[in-house]
Parts: sequence; structure tokens; C-alpha cells
Amino acid sequence: MSVVVESTHGWLLDACRLIDQGYVSCFRRRSEARTETVGRFKRQYFRLLNRYGSTGKNNNPDHKNQDACQNVEKPQKKRKRKQCELNHGEKDSIAFHEKVRHVILEGTKSLVESAACVGYLQGDLDGVDDIPPCHECNLASLCDMAKELPLVEDDNQESSVQFLEDGDVSHLDLFSYVTENPSEQAALTVLMGDEYIIPPRAGFLLSDFSRMRPLLQCGRKFDVIVLDPPWENKSVKRSRRYNSLPSSQLKRLPVPLLGSPDCLVVTWVTNRPSHLRFVRDELYPQWGVEPVAQWFWVKVSADGHFVFPLDSPHKKPYEVIVLGRFRRESQTSPSETRVVEVAPVPDQRLIVSVPSALHSHKPSLAEVLKPYTKADAKCLELFARSLQPGWTSWGNEVLRFQHSSYFTLTPASH
Repeated sequence: MSVVVESTHGWLLDACRLIDQGYVSCFRRRSEARTETVGRFKRQYFRLLNRYGSTGKNNNPDHKNQDACQNVEKPQKKRKRKQCELNHGEKDSIAFHEKVRHVILEGTKSLVESAACVGYLQGDLDGVDDIPPCHECNLASLCDMAKELPLVEDDNQESSVQFLEDGDVSHLDLFSYVTENPSEQAALTVLMGDEYIIPPRAGFLLSDFSRMRPLLQCGRKFDVIVLDPPWENKSVKRSRRYNSLPSSQLKRLPVPLLGSPDCLVVTWVTNRPSHLRFVRDELYPQWGVEPVAQWFWVKVSADGHFVFPLDSPHKKPYEVIVLGRFRRESQTSPSETRVVEVAPVPDQRLIVSVPSALHSHKPSLAEVLKPYTKADAKCLELFARSLQPGWTSWGNEVLRFQHSSYFTLTPASH
């Protein structure tokens, strides 16, 4: 079970096991032979043990005997800051942190203690190899090149969707169509010269803003829309890991055209209060979305500690998630307004997990969102870097973490 612990504080997830649920049955077809395999995301990427950002096995033999539950609230020494007046943004950040600190501290402590009682977060990583090198992803560059190609001029909605088949996939245009794996098995297939593993019933569009039309033409309204925008910040700018996007550009996303009445909209936000205010006060109102809750993703090591000091003036061990409901009563017909009753979204909940060592590899929210949407919900992720079973995903790096090099593939036993 990928949800290790659930309580009124939130959830503690096994993020790696959550990924694996979609790859228990995979198929690969080469020539006339079809082979069955089992896929598992490599555990090395979730082997964070030492606190404060370092990875690998702990060299202190006594550390494994410590009770992780007892150390989650250990106060950390604050770095001395140069004597200068705080700017407005820094003051806002401190005020926000002080407001949510107790919720994060107490909730994390409770969830970590419960997880330890069932044998999880014990810090035992014996037998786990070093983190392998990351696959060099050039998908964003390919999207830039695809801008030079003519758009497919066809108003037939069905023409905007193409399907992975058992045979040749070399003809597929990943930039102009939503590509789907209709099978109940994950598919190992060669796309653009590399091997990727596509989850069952998953669809994706590899594009940027200039080529979102196939997503609008696929004839679907989504009940859940999750966004992980490439927010502007100094760390991303220095690292050059990906291109960031000005907040104002997010308003151009056609979310009102993609969401069903009462759609649940979920946005990952950085810890900058200005980004949080933008989502709540500008972006959501622009889309007709009413904010209903604020959750936190709390990152802990494999032995239950915060990955950064909770009161660090720089990096925090948590990120914010803003949830809202999309309502368009004035624009919908009577039949469209008859929405299925779902549980109200609770506020101030935590999602605690060991983070991936891969940059911007967020845990899936599929499991924790289920109670707050209908059973057969159609789900969409925007700015995605991986795929999920049954979901549609869009982004200029949408296949980044689907590369087969991130998985261990073993023959299926019969």
C-alpha cells in the first residue's frame, strides 16, 4: 500500500511504491515476439538518509539505532545572518512560516511516529546501490524544434488522439496529437530513438504553450487538474535545470476550457508568499476557481528527519499546494450542473514522503485526491515530467522520468 499512514494530519506516502503500482505488468514488442516484464522504479532515487540534502548511507553506525520519531522536532542552530534590514519578501516569508510552523511540526511528528510503529522510515538502506546517473533529457529542445513544423489543420476531435499499438510506432507525431496507451498493461516502446515505459491507460501531449490545441480538441473535460508550474526563482536561474515561466503567463493556460463543472484544481507552489498570493488572488479568480484548502508536502529522510532544518532561513523542508474548485454555474446547462457529491476538501493537511533525488520529481497526488472527486474522474496534469495510469499529462518534458533507464525491468513469472 503506497499510503503508509493516514490520519487527521494527512498522509505519509511511500512515493516509490506509488509509482510502481502502474508497472506490475508491462509488455514489449520486438518484431513478432512479445515479452512480459515487471517494472520497478529504481529505489536508489529514494535513498535519502542523511539530513539536510545529502544522500547515501549514513557513516555513523550509531545513527541507525536512534529513534527517528524522537528527532523530528530537534531544534536546529540558525545561521547567523549579516546585519542588514530584511526586505519585504523576507518578512513575508518569515510571517508565513511562523503561521504554519506548528501545523507542519506537530503533523509530521505524528505521522512519522505512526510510520515507525509499522516498520517504515527506519533508515535501513542496506543493499541499496549508489544513485545512478540521470538520463540526459532533450525533450524541451525537441519541442522547440517542433515549433517550426506546421500545425495539423483538422477540426475533427478524434483526429487529435492517436494510440500506441503493438507494432510500429515510428509514424507517431508526439507534438501534434495526444498519444495514449489504451492497454491495461504498461507499454515499453521506442519513441524518438529512446525507450520509454508508458503506464496503462495513460495519455500525453509533448508540447509547450504554442501547441496545446490537441489537448483542447480531444473532446474531454477533466474532473481533476494538477499543475506544477516552472516558477521563477533564483535557485532555478542559477542551476539552469529548466526554463522558468513568469507568473503572468500562467493566466494564459486554458484551464476554464479543460475543466468540468466542479473540477478540482491543484497547484504546486513554491514557498514564496508572492507566488502563493498570486495563485489565490489572481490566477484562480482569473480561471473562476475558488480556493478551498492549503496543503503541504513535507520532505523527510529515510530515517524520519526533515531534509532541511524546519526553521532554516533559506530552504524549507516543505512546499505548498493550493486546492480549489472550478465553478461555472452561469455558463453551464442544467444537465452539466448536476455534479456528483464528493467529500469537502479539508484544510491544512500534510503529505509526508521521502523525496526523489531527481530534481522536480514530485510524488503523485492520485491516491490522496480520490476522496474529493468522483470515482470515474478524468484527471489531467499540466507541466508534467512523468505519467500516471489513467491520467492525461502535458508538458515539454512530459516523458522525462518515463525513460526506461529509471526502471528495473525483470521478466514476469508465469
